[in-house]
Amino acid sequence: MKENHRRFILAAVSIAAISILAFLGANPGHAGERVSGYEVLAPITEGNLTVFPVVASHDRSHDTSAYLTLDDGIRSGNVVVTETGRIAPLLRRRPRTPLVPIPLPPQGGGAQVNQLVLVNNSDQPLILLAGEIVTGGKQDRVVGKDRIVPPKSDPISLDVFCVEPGRWVERAANFKSMSSQMAQPSVRQRAMAAKSQQQVWDEVGKSAQAMRGAVAGAAAPAPPPTSSYAGVMESRAVREHVDAVAMPVERSYTSLIHELRARSAVGVVVAVNGEIIWADLFASTALLEKYWPKLIRSYAAEATTARAVDEKLDRPTVKSAQAFLEDLRGRHESVESEPGVYRNTEIQADDFTVFVLTTLLPSSGFDLHVAKMAG
Repeated sequence: MKENHRRFILAAVSIAAISILAFLGANPGHAGERVSGYEVLAPITEGNLTVFPVVASHDRSHDTSAYLTLDDGIRSGNVVVTETGRIAPLLRRRPRTPLVPIPLPPQGGGAQVNQLVLVNNSDQPLILLAGEIVTGGKQDRVVGKDRIVPPKSDPISLDVFCVEPGRWVERAANFKSMSSQMAQPSVRQRAMAAKSQQQVWDEVGKSAQAMRGAVAGAAAPAPPPTSSYAGVMESRAVREHVDAVAMPVERSYTSLIHELRARSAVGVVVAVNGEIIWADLFASTALLEKYWPKLIRSYAAEATTARAVDEKLDRPTVKSAQAFLEDLRGRHESVESEPGVYRNTEIQADDFTVFVLTTLLPSSGFDLHVAKMAG
């Protein structure tokens, strides 16, 4: 009897071990693992900004043509972002019938600093990336986390952070997207990893002040006096200053993307002042190309606002960038998921944080976006 019991326990342990190994093998990017299937290429450098292109093996590249970006959705009118309390509810007229918008008048009040409401009326799933900025409403906001919104969705609550302290007067009922760039990595990090409104405000203020100083040092017209991060970054003087850094890298990488399309260029590892700070990886070259103009300007903004260092400082190597990209060994992992839609995995280590957005929609089950930040 005891022998049978012992055999049962051993069998159960073996099955559990096999199941765990199978799960980890099918879900790359979890704590304790290393990412394979990505290759870092020789860097492109402009001033204190260094960008390493990343190509993927075929099993890391997927068809993402069905997915809609926030810029495209808002531009087409199929995606609406507004303050909490302004979306009339969607009600079902009877079981098993489509959701039908009921023409109720807008609800007054109810706006909240850290929440907006989004409706995806399109036939495509919508990708939301942390760091995307929407302008308007009672104050500009930055999206706080990656997620996917299914097509023809109910209104969803959108977690955001204010990037325009001081204003609480409605400028427009619906928000527009800031199409010129995403929030720079230091701001994205405060929203994604720290999840602190105060830290986002502090970083926005510091970045805006540093950008004004950089523009003033270049004898360019000063940005307008505003508390809006988007207002500073979209001013003519700042855009010209950021473009001076971004455009040479953008042209080089865009050309490289076309050359490497067959090898699936899917992302970048980014270094500023000789230190690797960030990586963005996508599920396809096409998806990277959609975000690339906004991403490179966010990296260029970070390089511009970062304190300049001695140009003789050793620059990061391909080897160090590859090591940064591959090491996902963390001490803590948390998962947020909407069954059948997406899973967002956060991996925390002592010196970095990783976020993995996995699509769970039918015929998918792959990582759509991976963001890794140092610190």
